[in-house]
Amino acid sequence: MKKVIVLNGSPRRNFNTAKLLKEAQKGAESAGAETEFFNLYEYNFKGCMSCFACQRKGSTTEGICALRDDLKPILEKCLNADAIIIGTPVYFSYPTGIFRSFVERLMFPNHTYMVDKENGGLKRRLGDKIIPTGVIFTMNCPEELANQINYNIILDENVKSLNHIMGYAEGLYSYDTTQFADFSKYNCDLFNPEHKHQVQQTQFPIDLQRAFDLGKKLTEMN
Repeated sequence: MKKVIVLNGSPRRNFNTAKLLKEAQKGAESAGAETEFFNLYEYNFKGCMSCFACQRKGSTTEGICALRDDLKPILEKCLNADAIIIGTPVYFSYPTGIFRSFVERLMFPNHTYMVDKENGGLKRRLGDKIIPTGVIFTMNCPEELANQINYNIILDENVKSLNHIMGYAEGLYSYDTTQFADFSKYNCDLFNPEHKHQVQQTQFPIDLQRAFDLGKKLTEMN
């Protein structure tokens, strides 16, 4: 049976990012996958510590970060999975810090500094193995503004890096999401609550379907 790992890089366990990830999880299951869901904020770990154990000659890390902490068993599951789906909200133009810490720990041991003389570029530690990876971004920012302030460029770089390391990566972007369940409780006159709720009722269901389709697609690729 195919295995798909789903990772929530948001501190909120059941808000926009988590909801989209759970739909992607359902999509993977509809394609016959066995899935596991992890809320990354529940685990104690850091980003890459630049120990270079994974890059040393004769290294036996085999693509798994050498650091021994809460993330290590999750990384092992990811490397043995048929697909990976990770989601993150966008805070001040960037994914969450814990998303970046996870991605650093996933990618660096599978990155090489060795030139691929036959194909150009750098050799892939995974060789011909492909682990299709989906990245779901949620943001309070409307799509038009996001493009104006170059969110597409900033966020796409995360997808491009994963595409190189894992062999395939695809991003899904959910714009203009609802920041609060009850706007009246917060200092937030920047937002129009009626508009936000309308987007939540009209666009977010479309994004949920897109997430489902993404989970199904990634699972069926292997």
